[in-house]
Amino acid sequence: MFAARPLFRSPVPVRRGRARHASLIALLIALPTGPAMAQTGLRPSIPGTASPATASPTPATPEQLKQREQELEAARAAQKAAAEAQERLKADIAALGEDRGKLNQQLIDVAAQVRGVEIRVGEAETRLRGLDGREQDLRNSLEARRTEIIEVLAALQRAGRRTPPALLVRPEDALQSLRTAMLLGSVIPEMRVRAEKLSTDLGELVAIRRTIASERDKVAADRDRLRTDQTRLAALVEERQRKQASAEKDMEAESLRATALAQQIDSLQSLITTMELDLKSAAKAASTASLQGVPVNAKPDANALRNPARKTPAIAFASTKGMLTYPVNGSKIREFGAPDGAGGSDKGISLAARPGAQVTTPCDGWVVYAGPFRSYGQLLILNAGGGYHVLIAGMERISVNIGQFVQTGEPVATMGITSQVASILATTASQPVLYVEFRKDGTPIDPGPWWAANEGEKVRG
Repeated sequence: MFAARPLFRSPVPVRRGRARHASLIALLIALPTGPAMAQTGLRPSIPGTASPATASPTPATPEQLKQREQELEAARAAQKAAAEAQERLKADIAALGEDRGKLNQQLIDVAAQVRGVEIRVGEAETRLRGLDGREQDLRNSLEARRTEIIEVLAALQRAGRRTPPALLVRPEDALQSLRTAMLLGSVIPEMRVRAEKLSTDLGELVAIRRTIASERDKVAADRDRLRTDQTRLAALVEERQRKQASAEKDMEAESLRATALAQQIDSLQSLITTMELDLKSAAKAASTASLQGVPVNAKPDANALRNPARKTPAIAFASTKGMLTYPVNGSKIREFGAPDGAGGSDKGISLAARPGAQVTTPCDGWVVYAGPFRSYGQLLILNAGGGYHVLIAGMERISVNIGQFVQTGEPVATMGITSQVASILATTASQPVLYVEFRKDGTPIDPGPWWAANEGEKVRG
């Protein structure tokens, strides 16, 4: 009887083949892909070639010159398209003329589009994090089984009496090699099982990479859309404020006086009282809120919200329970009444948002303060009528003025990159945080009953 020869024992030439395949596998697994490649913008270097930092400069080839000309032409076309888009935007705004209702409707619609795209981008980024993690797990698994891959390929070489298809640097090539291995090694059950496992993992890796590429394309398209919408929204906001400034000649002086008064005040309630008593524009807004802040018909009327030219609340604030949307897309990280870490309790809620996220007003109301205040960063206070006030803090930039009436869903501010509220800085939040507080007759109240349970129930302008 002859002794059984070990399955993966081979003469010296095969060992050399294994070494060659090992270097190819190492190259396959070591190459940066997915987010690493996308972030660095690097291309894989080929052994034996000089790096860009050390290579001596060589004259550009005709192909390189042609490519540069094409890139220059593409840049010129993009610049021309941007200029044309800007002209169209100016024409659209000019067409709105003095129609305040049309301008408000445009603001609300575009702000809603911006927030919608923000949601899609956030969801796509969440999916990409999961896909990137799974890709890395598969790559780590394949790296740990590098020896097994080499043995399977070496067995393929012996079974086929020829060199197997080169792995090159793509998992697709390795996958094809392993499928061939399964066919040629069908008579060897152990090798077939191992090849099938490797084939499954490589197939999943290829599929994940294709999905990642597709998701990144969608994110890129959404980000382009977001930039376009933000540009349009900024132009509309500028036009709204220009018209507001022309109506209120002393707006700048009022803003300076409000800031000076705020520096002398310690509490939020004192700030509200002082603004509504001592500041002309805020006092006028508060007076109007007292007279017109509660509609005669206090029951919710969706049709009233469809009037973009309104200058008073469409629905009494007390009647909007279960109908309001958060002022910004984000997740709640601190609840009303939760310990604030300083021996007290939170008087409002805190929402973690995306950097640069759009902030919209959750209800109709009059602006009685807009500016910096103590540890709250940029603070916006709305008088919603009926003794209710809505406080929103933590933005980087506010785009409305004291005395101005704003409608539900209207853009009023923009988030920064980090948290602006001092009380939130002590938390582990790594992104900007928006603080929202509701008050009734000067006393903080739980805003929970006012938020909509789902998107279909939210109040929209």
